Amino acid sequence: MALNVRQPMPDGLLERARAGDAGAFAELVRTHQRSVFSIGWRMLNRRDAAEDLAQDVFLQLYRKLDHIESLEHLGFWLRRVAANLAIDWLRRLPHMGTQPLEAGAEIAAPQREEDPFMSRELDKLLGELTPSARAVMLLRYQEDLDVAEVGAALDMPVNTVKSHIKRSLTQLRSRMIGAKLVAQESV
Repeated sequence: MALNVRQPMPDGLLERARAGDAGAFAELVRTHQRSVFSIGWRMLNRRDAAEDLAQDVFLQLYRKLDHIESLEHLGFWLRRVAANLAIDWLRRLPHMGTQPLEAGAEIAAPQREEDPFMSRELDKLLGELTPSARAVMLLRYQEDLDVAEVGAALDMPVNTVKSHIKRSLTQLRSRMIGAKLVAQESV
């Protein structure tokens, strides 16, 4: 997973959006839509579900704009809402998390040169994690939040976040090694 790169936002953008400037709100959405969509995509494994989730997140933002304290708070708030909504959706519709990611996913960070097999396998394995563990891993490694920020975003104790990371990394490493061995044996 790669780091998310953000462009600086103009001064006063949040204040203008709060004052009802539709263009300013649209700019906030444009600035954060890839990150929100990416969380939905990686959590739900379906483009249509990720698009619906992003729409719900930005609708909530529009309704709660007066509660956003700063641009930094905005980014944190959006990640929190996106991750929590995705977890809720997965709990209600557990079959959503079992589908493989579609090819050509539009994610928040630029793609690096990777082994396509291992990338597909990692996506599949991430989809097999529990919703909470998947959210922890995405916020930690895709959104580059530190452990305390992940805990705050998911309303989870820091030690629980650390446990999810440790268990998930162990599980992912073990299964990736197994997948690589199977791929080598089939050659």
